[in-house]
Amino acid sequence: MPNRRSIEIRCPIYGFIPLDEWEREIISQPAFQRLRRIRQLAWTDYVYPGAMHTRFEHSIGVMHMATLLYDGIASRCGEVLREVLGYDDSGVRRYRQIIRLAALLHDIGHGPFSHAAEELTPSKETSGKPRAWKHEEYSAWIIRTCFRDVIENHKANSNYAITADEVAGLIEGGTAAKRAAVWRVLVSGQLDADRMDYLLRDSYHAGVEYVRYDWRRIVGTVTVIQDGDTDRLRVGLLESGRHAGESLLIARYMMFNQVYFHKTRVILDHHFHEAMRTMLPNGHFPPPTTEDGIKEYLRWDDWLVLGRLAAGEGGEHGECLRTRNFCRLVKETDEFPDDAAMTEFENAVQALDHLSPVRLEAKKSWYKTGDDDLQIASEDGSGDVRALSSLSTIVGTMKETRRVRLYVRPEHREKARRLLEKGRGTER
Repeated sequence: MPNRRSIEIRCPIYGFIPLDEWEREIISQPAFQRLRRIRQLAWTDYVYPGAMHTRFEHSIGVMHMATLLYDGIASRCGEVLREVLGYDDSGVRRYRQIIRLAALLHDIGHGPFSHAAEELTPSKETSGKPRAWKHEEYSAWIIRTCFRDVIENHKANSNYAITADEVAGLIEGGTAAKRAAVWRVLVSGQLDADRMDYLLRDSYHAGVEYVRYDWRRIVGTVTVIQDGDTDRLRVGLLESGRHAGESLLIARYMMFNQVYFHKTRVILDHHFHEAMRTMLPNGHFPPPTTEDGIKEYLRWDDWLVLGRLAAGEGGEHGECLRTRNFCRLVKETDEFPDDAAMTEFENAVQALDHLSPVRLEAKKSWYKTGDDDLQIASEDGSGDVRALSSLSTIVGTMKETRRVRLYVRPEHREKARRLLEKGRGTER
């Protein structure tokens, strides 16, 4: 194995995160340094002033968390890795490095203001149906274009022969290789390093104390479980880690409903989308399928957007962001609206139609069953494996959140409230 001198980066979540020279050189690439100029939580600092952290620190944190998860599996499941995947010691080290690189680069394709930019990607056809390009797909194309040389030709890769396609494949899910497919869930899944890091990091910077979960217990009980019929390996938890897994789901639910779906964050994202449509050619980013398209996409970061907004661009929505004179909430449903609540909401939309209200919906499911169900392995020697959904009362009661909101211009807020109150009086 090449001599690879390690350095350490101080992190407010984990303490010190070790990096080697290869990873440091990857981080030094302009496309990665751009992540310093993309805030993790977009406009959330308008509500939580401490939420000014970036995709840069999150990406390094995800690499560290993915490594902890992989090392936990390797230490507990070495025999399975050897017998089912055919890993020897060098194979274990090789896939550890692939996972580190994929985790480090998983967000390289984010646009300015992170997830707020995802409505601005162009359309593509998949299975004959149009859909928007995903940021994970941008990440994969950028890795193959901008990071291929530093991945494949670095001296530290001499004993691994890792390719940019392998790294990109773990992110986009395009790899069908049995030896690699099991590891994708560590980068993108129900128990992934991305989710585990952003919940810890975002809650820390936002100052949200109730979003806590026992990540050390998850790291200490993560395992791979073999399907007896297909020999397929799945990442799961030992029984002693089940409640820690549940706490991760609860933390995610709380974070989305209290922070990511905050009423002000949601409307600011809307103003951002509309302002950007006036600044982008054709109203969207270029696809990542050419070097010129990637170069243009990577030019966009928070700094560029804020500079253009400050210069007066972005139309009326840019003005809303510059002056903080954004639309105000006048009506919303609860997290699980029934038919009666939605009828009342639609009546409100009609009553305010002459005020040109903005209708926005925040929607999220919390757990996937079926093939994605997290597997829980008993520790009594029986070999029993059960799906978390069959064991957990919490999972069974976590319905999809769908909160629908109605906003109007600030100068129309009081009029809108009077009209809605009048309507409620009529209904009574």
